Amino acid sequence: MAIKPSSAKAKGRKHQQWVRDKIYEIFPQLEEGDVRSTSMGAGGEDLQLSPAARKLLPLSIECKAFKSFAIYKVVEQAEANAPKGAEPIAIIKGDRKRPLAVIDAEFFLKLMKDRHGPQGS
Repeated sequence: MAIKPSSAKAKGRKHQQWVRDKIYEIFPQLEEGDVRSTSMGAGGEDLQLSPAARKLLPLSIECKAFKSFAIYKVVEQAEANAPKGAEPIAIIKGDRKRPLAVIDAEFFLKLMKDRHGPQGS
């Protein structure tokens, strides 16, 4: 059974807000309004970053929330094969596409903090 458009938008909005909240959690120096979740269906970036936020996270963030993604099978295999203390990562590549790295979102944001946060360079 297909999900109603309103439910899909609510699911997407909740996901965007989770990402926004994680950014605020990991970068406490950011102020309210530095990371804004855009409305569903709006063009452009899903999360709008202020200049201060963009300095810490030089990223353009697109958020997608679906029932399932095939990539999770690959990530689960990476998790199963990862030795204790190693962070699992999946490197994927489609035909005639550039390779992509898939890692846990919280781990990624912590890497960005280490690189661009107060302790980073």
